[in-house]
Amino acid sequence: MKLVICEKPKVAEKIAYAIGRGKAVRKSANGVPYYEVDRDGAHIVVVSAVGHLYTLRQAEGSGGYPVYNIEWAPSSEVEKDADYTKKYVDAIKKLAPGADEYICACDYDIEGSLIGYNALRFACGTEAGSRMKFSALTSEDLEAAYLERGKLDVENALAGEARHILDWFYGINLSRALMASIRSAGASYRQTMSIGRVQGPALAILAKKEKEIGVFVSKPYWELWCKAKDTRFDSVRGRFERKEDATAAMGASAADGSVEKVERKEWLQAPPPPFDLTSLQVEAHRALGIAPARTLELAQTLYEASMISYPRTSSQKLPAKLNLKRIVESLSKNPAYEKIAKAQLAEGRFAPAEGKKEDPAHPAIHPTGQGGQVGEKETRLYDLIVKRFLSCMGKPAKRETLKVSLLSGTEHYAASGSRTVEQGWFDSYAPYVKMDEITLPSFVEGERVAVTGFRVDEKKTQPPRRYTAASIISELEKMNLGTKATRASVIETLFKRGYLEGESIRATPFGLAVYDLLAKVAPEIMDEELTKSIEEEMGKIADGENEKKAIEDGKKVLDAILKKFAGNEKEIGFGLLSGLRQKDFSDSMLGKCVKCGGELRAIRSRAGKQFVGCSGYPDCKATYPLPQEAKIMPLGKACEKCGTPMVRVIRKAKKPFEMCIDPMCETKKNWGQPSYQRSVAPAVAKPIASAAGTLPATPHASVKPNVAVSPTTLAAPAVPAPLKKAAAKKKATAAAGGAPSPAADLRGKSAPIGAQGSNREAKRAAKKKKTGEKK
Repeated sequence: MKLVICEKPKVAEKIAYAIGRGKAVRKSANGVPYYEVDRDGAHIVVVSAVGHLYTLRQAEGSGGYPVYNIEWAPSSEVEKDADYTKKYVDAIKKLAPGADEYICACDYDIEGSLIGYNALRFACGTEAGSRMKFSALTSEDLEAAYLERGKLDVENALAGEARHILDWFYGINLSRALMASIRSAGASYRQTMSIGRVQGPALAILAKKEKEIGVFVSKPYWELWCKAKDTRFDSVRGRFERKEDATAAMGASAADGSVEKVERKEWLQAPPPPFDLTSLQVEAHRALGIAPARTLELAQTLYEASMISYPRTSSQKLPAKLNLKRIVESLSKNPAYEKIAKAQLAEGRFAPAEGKKEDPAHPAIHPTGQGGQVGEKETRLYDLIVKRFLSCMGKPAKRETLKVSLLSGTEHYAASGSRTVEQGWFDSYAPYVKMDEITLPSFVEGERVAVTGFRVDEKKTQPPRRYTAASIISELEKMNLGTKATRASVIETLFKRGYLEGESIRATPFGLAVYDLLAKVAPEIMDEELTKSIEEEMGKIADGENEKKAIEDGKKVLDAILKKFAGNEKEIGFGLLSGLRQKDFSDSMLGKCVKCGGELRAIRSRAGKQFVGCSGYPDCKATYPLPQEAKIMPLGKACEKCGTPMVRVIRKAKKPFEMCIDPMCETKKNWGQPSYQRSVAPAVAKPIASAAGTLPATPHASVKPNVAVSPTTLAAPAVPAPLKKAAAKKKATAAAGGAPSPAADLRGKSAPIGAQGSNREAKRAAKKKKTGEKK
């Protein structure tokens, strides 16, 4: 019997049917499906893992640092959310005895190799086996991988093991050092803190950018331009640092101009290379607005549906053995790509443009030519991948640039434009091609033209641009920090820890405090060179070098870093506390008070209840309720109906939603009605400003239409007596049969969610009415 171990259930099913030439018997062990196949006299059992079945943990000891005594253990025993992995371990253990060959068919990269190697070591009790290598889940690829399987790639697995061990050493020890520093400062913050060998340099990049922006001083400059034949001509002097110089240049210009020179140039724009993972993440963010981590998830779904090749690749090359012509022929049967693919087949163009990057394990990302059933977002990403694949084999596009030089008085001006003469590969990549198309009217050298509309515009220099989720991934790749599969998750972790915020990524005060302290106390943590050297050592393991040496070298560096913490915990702790308090204050600012113009902020009472209060207190007693046991995030915009700030409410295990903080706003008039389905509230919002300027929009702050309101408990802060009486009177009127309250409780009850007044008066009025009716 041969036992084939796969990485995921869907892959196991595909491999079983591929090996069995379309025939396989599905069975179950401990609730885990597995497959039995008979082929060429051999009985084959195909079973699946579900990602990492084993993880590292501390073998024994306390929660201090440093700690290096670790062991592999079932993930279900270590991680709370990994209970589901136990049945997969049990299934493999049940099926393993009696096998005469163990075959690792996990993804062919260091993570997949380690998943399979651990399953063999700990569940099957062997370190011997063979390896299937494939880059696509088509029947042809999988059958070939089975027939051509080679020896087990132990070196690849050991490189993965070394990465996990060093990541554990750095992550656990440095995080414990940070938490110990917070405690030494006497703080009771429940903030989870972490830093790692890749997190550190990544945070450093973003913190340095934030500091660069912080010290940037905007300077004014002036631009001079005019018009001829309805075309804008700019002064060739560029920016004027003094307005007087720009004004003088305009004065030296004349209404009667002449065309000095017309330069026309045609050039070919080569097709782009096929996608590797990083370029796919960057392009999907630009063209489709999909976050890098989400792009990887969607690509993985497409891969498991056999629609694309393995996405975790660094390659920008498509080798001839892929039979690109066959893939194009398959795509030509899809109505969405029929026209492009048939034109390519007619031209016989199957030589792709390729980039410099290579990956010995996998080719560039490409469609397999097979169809599948996937969701809307996966379909959009698939369209991008297919069109990139087809366009990389297309003809070069022909572009033309035109530059016109103009003399007006004694001043020189110029205008330029560009246009596409021949579409070439642009046709294949539409609608994702973004080119400036500026066509200038006809100009002839020596021609006299009327010059009008002279203007001097004042502008200001702009600070450096912040990174986006896509551009920081690209930057990490350039610096060789992290791996193609982990870079997005590293950035996500920095967000979760409160070090970063915003779609245009900003280092928070807390993130800056962490960076400043660690850069001062232990700069090695933030040093990209340290991480690069560790990556290089781990790369050597995959080439057959000593795993233990790489781990021991990493431990020596870490020991030196941790010794620096030992004598500076209190200093580090106070610095971290300062950053945490700044972050908390910044997070609590919601926007302007419509009553006094002060700042509204989320406040937590001594009893643990949260509500909104005004910085103008005691002169302004404006207060609003907030949902309890929920995270409140400012949206940086005001309700169009009432002008109060809007917030995003995030609660555990429930869908987030947006709301205006005023419970009496008309946007909430239907809240609490059983049949009510809430759309984005309000329909139109306008930006609001805080004391520090316009609040940034919170990432992922959009709410889908027709999302049902879930139960939320709101706390009512103290409210001035006059407001209480007015609100109580309004509630009593509604309870007595008058107009319904515009702020029905989110729980669907009759009680309003407003802060003004209490429910008691309304209940009493309703009770009196009921008693009177009985009498």
